[in-house]
Amino acid sequence: MGSTRTGGRGVVKWRALAATSAALVAAPTIAACGSDGGLEINVYYAPEQNFQTVIDNCNEQANGRYEIVYRKLPRDADGQREQMVRRLAAGDTDLDILGLDVTWVPEFAEAKWLEEWKGENKSDAEAGVLEGPLSTAEWNDKLYAATKNTNVQLLWYDDTVTPQPPETWREMIDMAKDLKAEGKPYQILFTGAQYEGLVVTYNTLVASAGGHILSDDGKSVVMDEGAVEALELLKEVASEGVTNPSLTNAQEQQVQQAFEIPNSEAAFELNWPYVYAAIQTANPERAKNLKWTRYPGIDGPSKVTVGGYNLAVSAYSQHKPEAFEAALCLRSPDSQKFSAIKDGVPPTIESVYTDERPLDPSKPEDAANNPSMVTAYPMRDVILDELQDAAVRPLTVVYQNLSTITSKVLSPPADIDPQGTAEDLRDGLQKALESKGVLP
Repeated sequence: MGSTRTGGRGVVKWRALAATSAALVAAPTIAACGSDGGLEINVYYAPEQNFQTVIDNCNEQANGRYEIVYRKLPRDADGQREQMVRRLAAGDTDLDILGLDVTWVPEFAEAKWLEEWKGENKSDAEAGVLEGPLSTAEWNDKLYAATKNTNVQLLWYDDTVTPQPPETWREMIDMAKDLKAEGKPYQILFTGAQYEGLVVTYNTLVASAGGHILSDDGKSVVMDEGAVEALELLKEVASEGVTNPSLTNAQEQQVQQAFEIPNSEAAFELNWPYVYAAIQTANPERAKNLKWTRYPGIDGPSKVTVGGYNLAVSAYSQHKPEAFEAALCLRSPDSQKFSAIKDGVPPTIESVYTDERPLDPSKPEDAANNPSMVTAYPMRDVILDELQDAAVRPLTVVYQNLSTITSKVLSPPADIDPQGTAEDLRDGLQKALESKGVLP
């Protein structure tokens, strides 16, 4: 995927893992039905390197009844949302299937831009989906989207530097200090820039501390002891001399590159699964020693914030039955498996993680040309472990405003005053919920 959104905002482009597999690739591209006056189903989705192959396969299954057409949105999340919001607000009937960041479903559903999933469509969309990802497709106890892919961050490390990885943040900070004193790679890399990535880091810390930013119904600000403890920890890690000097400018790609460059001073990287494939090309020598484990916790196991994308059907679509059918195909178990292996986006359907078949079941498994989840996705067990006890970002119709305020108040992390910052967040977030004040 070519975007630099944050987990929930998708993943950075998954660099080539394997050659194209015949299982989905063999599907021939059908001649455009639209050119003959046939039925087109437009899917508005972020740039994803191999998504067209998934579409081609679903078009073959449609057998000429309709043609799914890929309408690529801008690479950046703000541009994607802005384009869809403007067109939906105008009642544009050209939009059939919408690719929504996991944080957008409440906003779009509340605006009545999404068709509810009911009956058999709902059952098919929910079948086998992990609880955390599924919750991002719901609003007010109704299903408004089908989960396409999810995402969680892992702790990546070099086992020649730290053979035994830390289990908690404070253990990681102490290890980083010791490594620095020994003149070894020591830095802790995470997304500290003033944007959604910093919000994701904070949300994970809050959830791992057992805290809450908002109430479960998303209607009031909580900012309890766990939220304050997360502020204390964020300040500590940013103030102890164990982060990269560019922390306040670090987004996912900068974090990735700082870990994989030759002679890197980084010992730990907190990032999405795409980095596994990226480092194979960027630094093959360090890739040999790359290991991964569960994201560090605070006083126990972590609760990691899920990202990802959902597929919704526009309330203004003139072809809703076909749009639902097409959306289900685009995020079917086989489609999710293909996208996981080829584009690095973790599945939402639990059974895909244990699918040992190669992409083309008719041919022998080949790690280079016909991989399975086992060979192409070795970190799948850790991802699944985190997803089974994951955290979600606050589900609210004003999430965009909350995110903007939170990233502003938390930046730079080294300047956080836990109690004072907590009060600033309480005030700013409450005003956002009440649609008061001016965004920073």
